[in-house]
Amino acid sequence: MSDLQGRVAVVTGSASGIGFALAERFAAEGMRIVLADVERRALEKAKARLEASGAEVLAVETDVGDAEQMDALAEKTLEHFGTVHLVCNNAGVGLAGPLWEFGIRDWEFVLNCNLWGVIHGIRVFVPHLVAQNEGYVVNTASMAALMSGAGAGPYTASKQAVAGITETLYQDLKKVASEVGVSLLCPGFTRTRSFDSERNRPENRNRAPESAAKFPSAAIFEQGMAPEEVARQTWQAILERRFYVLTHDGAVDPVRARADAIIGGHAPAAATPTVGVDVHEALVAEWAAGRADSADRSSSDDLRR
Repeated sequence: MSDLQGRVAVVTGSASGIGFALAERFAAEGMRIVLADVERRALEKAKARLEASGAEVLAVETDVGDAEQMDALAEKTLEHFGTVHLVCNNAGVGLAGPLWEFGIRDWEFVLNCNLWGVIHGIRVFVPHLVAQNEGYVVNTASMAALMSGAGAGPYTASKQAVAGITETLYQDLKKVASEVGVSLLCPGFTRTRSFDSERNRPENRNRAPESAAKFPSAAIFEQGMAPEEVARQTWQAILERRFYVLTHDGAVDPVRARADAIIGGHAPAAATPTVGVDVHEALVAEWAAGRADSADRSSSDDLRR
C-alpha cells in the first residue's frame, strides 16, 4: 500500500467532521472515494465538494448500524469500482450524562453506530482485503478508548470495545500472514458536530422519556483540533503502517497514568485534558448543572461532525 494513487477508499460517517476530512485528504492524494453517511443532504454536499476538486466519488446513504445497509454499501462499492483498498470505519455519535441516567434507547443509539458500525465494516470489507492480500483498515476510536472519565459511559464503552476489536483484528491478520494493515485512530477533542448527534437518531431509537442524557454544547468542540489535522496524521500513519494513532499533544500521559493504575491496582484517575484546554471538565460541568446547550445545532456548515 505504498502507492495509493487510483486506489479505492471507503469512509463511513464521511459527510462531515473527521470523516469528510479523511475523504478529502484521500482524494487529494489521488484516491477514488466512497462516501457513506446516514445524512442524505450533507452526503450530497460532501460528494459535490469532492467532485468539484476533481475526485471520482460514489456516495451511498448508509446507517452503519444496519447489517443490510452495510452489506449494500460493500456491494455497491464493488459494483462501481470493482475493488476496495482502504476502509475507514469512522462513523460515530455521542451523549453526555451520569451513567445511571442513560435509557436503553440511548445505549442502542450509541452502540449501533460506534460499535456495530465498526463490526459491520470489518465483516463486509475485510474478507475482500484478505482475499487480495492487500489493503488497509482504519477504525476510529477516541482517547476514550484508552482512558475513562465521568459523563460519557456508552461512548466510552463503545470506543474501548473498538480498541479491543481493532487490536484483535491486527493479531488475526498477523496470524494468517496477511499484508493487510490496521490502525486505531484515537483523537482527542476535535472541531466536529458531535454535540449535535441527536440529529442522526433513527426513529426506532428515539430518546426514551426516562432518559436524562444530554449533548455537550458546541462551544466545547470549538476548542478542539481541526479535522484536517486529524486526517493529515492519519494519512501519515497509514503510510508508516503505524497501529496506534494518538493525534493530540498530551495524550500519552493519561494513557500511562491509566496503565500505572491498572498495574498498581489503584482506582482510575479522572481523565485529563488532551487538547490543551480543560474541555473534559467543562463537559462534566454541563451535564451536572443540567445546562447542555443545543442552540448551535443549526450550524450552516454541514461538513462538520
